[in-house]
Amino acid sequence: MTWVSDLARPEIRALKPYQHAAWEPQLERLHANEVPWRVSGDGSAAGLNRYPEPQPPALVQGLAAIYGVPSEQLLVGRGSDEAIDLLARIFCRAQKDKVIVCPPTFGMYGVAARIQGAEVIAVPLDAARGFALDVEAILAAVDADTRLVFVCSPNNPTANSLDRGAMLDLARRLAPRALLVVDEAYIEFSDAASLAGQIGSLPNLAVLRTLSKSHGLAGARCGSLLAAPEVIALARKVIPPYAITELTVEAVTPLLSPSGIAAMRERIATLRAERERVSRALAACPLIERVWPSDANFLLVDTPVADEVLARVRNVGLIIRDVRQPLLPRSLRISIGTNEQNDRLLGSLT
Repeated sequence: MTWVSDLARPEIRALKPYQHAAWEPQLERLHANEVPWRVSGDGSAAGLNRYPEPQPPALVQGLAAIYGVPSEQLLVGRGSDEAIDLLARIFCRAQKDKVIVCPPTFGMYGVAARIQGAEVIAVPLDAARGFALDVEAILAAVDADTRLVFVCSPNNPTANSLDRGAMLDLARRLAPRALLVVDEAYIEFSDAASLAGQIGSLPNLAVLRTLSKSHGLAGARCGSLLAAPEVIALARKVIPPYAITELTVEAVTPLLSPSGIAAMRERIATLRAERERVSRALAACPLIERVWPSDANFLLVDTPVADEVLARVRNVGLIIRDVRQPLLPRSLRISIGTNEQNDRLLGSLT
C-alpha cells in the first residue's frame, strides 16, 4: 500500500464489501437464488438465468493486454462513466472535498463530483495555446481538500491532445495531495501514447479507457479504470456486484483478439482519413470560420451562424452537437460519420 490509499474516504478504506456468491464453475449452482432454467430465446453461452462473474478474468486479462498493464491495475466497469463515479465516491467526502476540472471538457467529471457533494473547481484550458493544459494554474488551485484532478486527452469537445510532459509533470507535483485522472477515451484516434505505463512509478495517476469509441462498442457499456493496485482494490469494494452483464462479456471478449484489434485499427485508419477530408472541406465553407485540429473522431468548429448550421444539417436528416458555452461561444461539435453521411453534411453547408 502507498500514500494514495490515505487520500480515500476513511469509511471506504474500512468498508467490508458485499460478499457475492462464491464462483466455483465446476459445481452446480444452488447457492445464489437463481432460477435453474433459461428463458426462451436465451442463446448466451453461460445462461442469462445465472449471475455473471463480478470481474470476469478473460475480459479483465484481455483488456489489460491491449492497454499494456497488469491485471491488478485494471477494473472493468460500465463505460468510463462508472469509473468517474467510482473515483468521486471513493475519494470525495460530501461538503468537504474538492475536484478540479479543466473546461471546456467532458461534463461527467463535474456531474459525478456534484452528485457526491464535492465542490467543483474550474481551471480552464488555455484557448490561446490551442486549449493547452495550464499546469501552474491547476497547482495554484489545489489545497488540502483537493482529491481529484480530471483531464481529458484528447479532450472532449476541443479534440486536442494535451501535452504528455505537462500531464506527467502535473501528476508528479500533485503527489501526495491528489490523484490525476487522465481520460483517454479518444486516444486511439491520435498518435499519442497512453500514460498507463507510468502508473507503476506514479501511484496517484489513474487512466480511463473505453471500448465505446474506437472499438465501436458504445452499446456494450464496457470501460476500464487503470490505476495503482490499491486504488483498484478500493474500487472493487464500491462497484456494484455483477456490474458487467453476461451479454457484454460474451460479445466483447472475442473482439479483444489480435484479429479483432486489427479490424479496429483498419476502421480507425478509415475514419482518420475521413476526418481529414471533412476538416478540409469545412475549412473552405463560408459558414465556418474555424476548424480546430482534431486527434479524436470528431471536429470542433466555430461559426458565427451556429443556428443556421444546425438547421441546415437537420434538414438533411443529420444532427450535430451544439456545444456553445462561455468558453466556446460559437462552437459546434461534429462526429465523423460514414462517407455518405459526411457528404450529406458537407452538401447541406454549401
